[in-house]
Amino acid sequence: MRRREALWISAVVLGSGLIAACGGGAKTPEVAESIAPPLTPSTTTPPVSVVEATTTTAAPATTAEAAVTTTTTPVPEERFPLTGLPVYEPAYAARPALAVKMDNHVDARPHAGINQADIVYEEIVEGITRFFVVYHSQDVGPIGPIRSARTTDVDLLNQLNRPLFAWSGGNRGVVSAIGNANAESRAHGQLPAFYYRDEERRDRTSLEHTLLAHDTSQFYTTVYPNQGPPPVFFNWRAPDVEVAGDDASLAALDISSVDVGWVWDPAVGLWIRSEYGDPHVDTTGAPVSADNVIIQFCDYQRSDADPKSPEAVTVGYGEAILLSGGKVVRGTWERGEASAPAIFKDGDGKLMELTPGRTWIELAEAGVTNATIG
Repeated sequence: MRRREALWISAVVLGSGLIAACGGGAKTPEVAESIAPPLTPSTTTPPVSVVEATTTTAAPATTAEAAVTTTTTPVPEERFPLTGLPVYEPAYAARPALAVKMDNHVDARPHAGINQADIVYEEIVEGITRFFVVYHSQDVGPIGPIRSARTTDVDLLNQLNRPLFAWSGGNRGVVSAIGNANAESRAHGQLPAFYYRDEERRDRTSLEHTLLAHDTSQFYTTVYPNQGPPPVFFNWRAPDVEVAGDDASLAALDISSVDVGWVWDPAVGLWIRSEYGDPHVDTTGAPVSADNVIIQFCDYQRSDADPKSPEAVTVGYGEAILLSGGKVVRGTWERGEASAPAIFKDGDGKLMELTPGRTWIELAEAGVTNATIG
């Protein structure tokens, strides 16, 4: 991980004071939305919008060259690294990932823009869960609600090859930790014009569940020239290869106090999500869904930034369950370093094959979270 000492010398105090953190019950004060780093780049190169991809025309072959060319090798179709789907816009494929920290308090629903994310991680915070949402292959707006970061997010950022990070801030320890991650912070306090408070939500809930960002495309106007795309995350199943595994139509798991359900819908070819026994829908009324669901069992430890905050240990190894195409595959995950994503293998040690598309990763607590597959 790189240190950017100049970026994190001071913190900007936002708003009029502290905001209550969401937990399993009573709210406790946090500095999460009152402190954010100043927007000072980690490079002297000015930010630019993503540059459109260019094409070049090869010189025509000579007669002699043409005579000896009897066969051609097909060029592999370019695919987005986080979804495995064909690239339809080269400029999108060339840009960095954008990670967004989303609220998952019961008052935060419905979520905006979550179905357009390439990858969503669900992580345990204080008594409930929050989402680490990764965009790359498409733009959407609005997105949110957006909340404060946790130290779990550091290693999730590190694997994305210097992404942008939209968040509402954090306490001093979290701000320092995010500052040492391989990422470019784009917090609420740094770019307030990119965010807004949803007035409709303010009529029915407290302030901390109302922060949204206007559009992912705004953040991409702040990309630095030496930021590149994320790495390929998964081993994708070829279109002509059948989905491996045993038949499965549902999964139920308890992540902290959140009861999560996933049901396979063969009519649309997607896994459909529920929370607390109710359908989980976005702001358009569409069910929250995924092509793949990975249950990644990992240890949780106390965060150095806040002893009351759990931190998922995502570098190491553990058990994993893949739900894809109406099938279940049981195996393991391993991740040797924070700069690379986890590798998922089946019980025979072969790479799990995911269906190209959107993936949810449930960071379940090993030895605590119960997962029932049926």
